[in-house]
Amino acid sequence: MLGSAQSVLHTITFLDILDILVVAFFLNKLYQILKNTRAASLVKGLLVLLAIMLVSKWLNLYVINWLLEKFMTMTMIALPVVFQPELRRALEQIGRGKLFRKSTIYNETQVENMLEAIATAADDLSRHRIGALIVVERETGLSDYIETGIQIDALISAELFENIFIPNTPLHDGAVIIRGDRIVAASCLLPLTEARNLSQELGTRHRAAIGLSEQTDALILIVSEETGTISLARGGGIQRYLNHHDVKDLLRPVMTQPMLNWKDSLKLRLRGEEIPKTGAKEGKKDDKQ
Repeated sequence: MLGSAQSVLHTITFLDILDILVVAFFLNKLYQILKNTRAASLVKGLLVLLAIMLVSKWLNLYVINWLLEKFMTMTMIALPVVFQPELRRALEQIGRGKLFRKSTIYNETQVENMLEAIATAADDLSRHRIGALIVVERETGLSDYIETGIQIDALISAELFENIFIPNTPLHDGAVIIRGDRIVAASCLLPLTEARNLSQELGTRHRAAIGLSEQTDALILIVSEETGTISLARGGGIQRYLNHHDVKDLLRPVMTQPMLNWKDSLKLRLRGEEIPKTGAKEGKKDDKQ
């Protein structure tokens, strides 16, 4: 027994270990994508059926095993349709790499003006109990969601945010999407999350924000119409009870970190230069406050 184990270990090469690590990495990523979604329950059901099929084969239950094998074959064909949202999200995450980026760098003044406008608008809307959804696009393109709303293409300003979200106006229902330093669209529709472990206090706005953050890397600022609470959704999670400085501090790392494609990143590394961080001076000043 020990000798056979040692002989097997001697046949393992570096490529075999690398192969196992790569598979483990992708399985972990798949788990992260599927957890807290409808797909997680479906996967559990398929695993139970697979276990039953293996047991029936071991016990020579030919009829049950034949039925389960045919069912699993049909299920494999149906999986791409059933898991379409999850498969799309996985492919989008793969496509977020530096290979497909366009380089974008803003100066300190631009960053601070954008942060102040967003935080001030959130404060004013919260004070007057006006609901709002503000989406900050990052590496994952949001063109599909922009097309569901009304295109604006205007500079970011607190006054424009407040005018958009005033109740009973044509654009107040839906989300505003920011791309770079401009408001590109308003009244946009966002996908609702399928997570089942959310607080009952979270309404449709919060669920839409979390849903978009699950499928993209965008940051979504939410102002509750009922309580005036300011929240931020990202990566499938949500941070609540934010104030003016919290909003700026949470958005600053995103807006100050330039999005460089692989060519520009390689050029900087070959020159021995560090990736610039715009707005760093203002960030330190606010941290002291």
